[in-house]
Amino acid sequence: MTWAGVHEEDDLPYFKVQRENKLKPNQARDLGLKLLFAAALVAGAIALGCSTNSSQNPQAGGPQSMPVKVLEAHAVAINDAGEYVAMLKSRDSAVVMPQVEGQITQIFVHSGDHVSSDRPLMEIDPRKQQATVKSQESSRAAQQANLVWAKQQYERTRGLYSAGVVSKQDLDQAKSTLDTAQAQMNSLDAQVREQEVQLHYYKVVAPRSGIVGDIPVRVGDRVTTTTQLTTVDQPGSLEVYVYVPVEHSAQLRMGMPVDVVNRDGKVLAESRVSFISPQVDNSTQTVLVKARIANGNDALRQAQFVRAQVIFGTHQNPEVPILSVSRLAGQYFAFIAEPEKGGYVARQKPIKVGQTVGNNLEVLEGVKPGDKVIVSGTQLLVDGMPVMPMG
Repeated sequence: MTWAGVHEEDDLPYFKVQRENKLKPNQARDLGLKLLFAAALVAGAIALGCSTNSSQNPQAGGPQSMPVKVLEAHAVAINDAGEYVAMLKSRDSAVVMPQVEGQITQIFVHSGDHVSSDRPLMEIDPRKQQATVKSQESSRAAQQANLVWAKQQYERTRGLYSAGVVSKQDLDQAKSTLDTAQAQMNSLDAQVREQEVQLHYYKVVAPRSGIVGDIPVRVGDRVTTTTQLTTVDQPGSLEVYVYVPVEHSAQLRMGMPVDVVNRDGKVLAESRVSFISPQVDNSTQTVLVKARIANGNDALRQAQFVRAQVIFGTHQNPEVPILSVSRLAGQYFAFIAEPEKGGYVARQKPIKVGQTVGNNLEVLEGVKPGDKVIVSGTQLLVDGMPVMPMG
């Protein structure tokens, strides 16, 4: 094919280049042999490398073992305990309440002060009572004068009777007047003493030595005989009041262990049952149990709410760390490293758990003493996966 007299293959530049780059037959054959030889060398090198890796790693053909940390399960003593909310009460604490009504005029102490027995704590306005005492003393003084006069009359009448001047009736009448005056005097003496004792109550004193607690009243407050003024506590032993449900009352025994624990389960104090109420609380259907607590380091306080564990007995069961246990659809599982074909594989075992003991879970079923419990990497494991246990 030609355009305007120009031959397509001879005169176009493209075809000139192609014609110039064409190989001769012997050159094409040599190039093919060289390429085939190079391909053979590459294939041999790859085969040699694979053979070397296979000889150095016998397991290269199978899945790699995953390193995991394991702990051997051991049977431990676990308490059969019931945990209840309890209250601490001081055996050496006194609540101070007034014995009279009135307005507070003075407060002599502050919260936290150490006081001795009979030290004044506060005063209630005593003026009205002081006036009553003074009135009674005046009445007694008047009666004292009447008594003196009655004695004189009796002595005079007795002398006249001895002289025969007056009759026996006059003597008896003088004696009766003297006896009446003496009785009235005795009555007034008793009334004065009573009012003086009453006046003493207007000065509130410490019933015992100890530390003054909170003082909720202020100067100027009016108080009654039911108003709590403060408390006086002696540092020392406390009693824990535990209210045990009646369904567990048959298990209660004197001397049973009682532990006071914090919210993390750490034991703060240990004691034993010292009192079991013979009656059931009608409103709560609980039985009151008491135990004495030695509080030498003052870590516990009067009226403090605490957790108390009443230990009914002990039993043996294995424990596993909480982090090694998973839960799926309400069922608990743990991975156990079991020997298989010269190595170990992870087996997922369903377990039944009991109570929580610190950072561990009691296992009732599914794990036996001596099992190697996997405690790391459990989220990456599947049942039957090869593992490499590490201590």
